[in-house]
Amino acid sequence: MADLPRTGSETLIGSDVTIKGEMSFDGSMRIEGKVEGRIISKGRVSFGQGAQITAEVVVGQAKIEGTFKGNLTASERIELASTAHVMGDVRATKLVIAEGATFVGNCHVTPDALKEVAKSEFVTPVPATPIKK
Repeated sequence: MADLPRTGSETLIGSDVTIKGEMSFDGSMRIEGKVEGRIISKGRVSFGQGAQITAEVVVGQAKIEGTFKGNLTASERIELASTAHVMGDVRATKLVIAEGATFVGNCHVTPDALKEVAKSEFVTPVPATPIKK
């Protein structure tokens, strides 16, 4: 990923941590644990291979190596590593998906991707209808 100017070291949320609620930060954060809620930042967030994220995320840059469910908007770039499992919609000006990554959802990747988004443009995942035998 392109480097942002660093204002300090990267904040680490360990694998034994569970957070429910809203998080906001300015710099760089790596999350290895579980998060449910909302994450807002102009900086960079990385979700580690063991991370389990269920959230609405609006950041500058995002890298996903673990499991992510929700909608993700990045003003600069989204990167899905080969170990990523993503279910939800992504919106960014740049998107990189490594071979082996799993992505189920919609993506909006254009220079205009960050224009005001109506809530209805994002798809809400629903369970599949069981097949009757």
